[in-house]
Amino acid sequence: MANTSDIKNGLCIEFNGNLFFVTEFQHVKPGKGPAFVRTKLKNVVTGKVIDNTFPSGHKIVTARVEKRGHQFLYNDSSGYHFMDNSSFEQIMIDKSMIDNPEFLIEGMGVEISIHTETNEVLLCELPASIEVKITYTEPGVKGDTATNATKLAKIETGAEIQVPLFINEGDKIKIDLKEGKYMERVK
Repeated sequence: MANTSDIKNGLCIEFNGNLFFVTEFQHVKPGKGPAFVRTKLKNVVTGKVIDNTFPSGHKIVTARVEKRGHQFLYNDSSGYHFMDNSSFEQIMIDKSMIDNPEFLIEGMGVEISIHTETNEVLLCELPASIEVKITYTEPGVKGDTATNATKLAKIETGAEIQVPLFINEGDKIKIDLKEGKYMERVK
C-alpha cells in the first residue's frame, strides 16, 4: 500500500479494477482547504487517458511492474516479435501495446513493461529518438528555406513524416518518437 506522496510518472497503479500508468501528476496545496494530487492516468488495456484527483494522503494500490530490455526482431500477421536481452526468450506483442509501432527498426532496443504477478505484457516503450534514413522525398527547391515550410518524406521503416524542405533522399535524420516529428539532420 502506498499513498499519494509516492505518485510519480511511470508508476503503475490499480484503480477502479484496472491497471493505469501515471503519465502526469501535480501536487496542489490551495490557500483554503486540504491539499490534493491531480493526475492523468493511462489505461494499460485501452490506452484511454483519464483525469483523476486524489486527496492528499489517500491510499493507492501499486502494481509491481518490471521493465525489461528487449530487441525488436520482426513483425508478421500474428504480431510483433521481440527477444529478451538477458534470457534470449522470444515474445510476441500485439500492435496496440506498442507506442508508435510504425517507427520500429529491426534490431532496435525497446523496454517492455511486464506485470510481475501475472507475467502479462503491459506496454512496449520505444527510445526517445531514433536515427533513420530518408528513402523517398520530393527534391527541395533552392531558396525555399526562409520559411518553416515542410514536405512529406518516407523513411526506411515505411512511415511518412513531415520534414523541412532542405532534406533530400538519402539523408539521415533524427526523429522524436514521443511527437513523431523531425528533430534534426544527422551527419
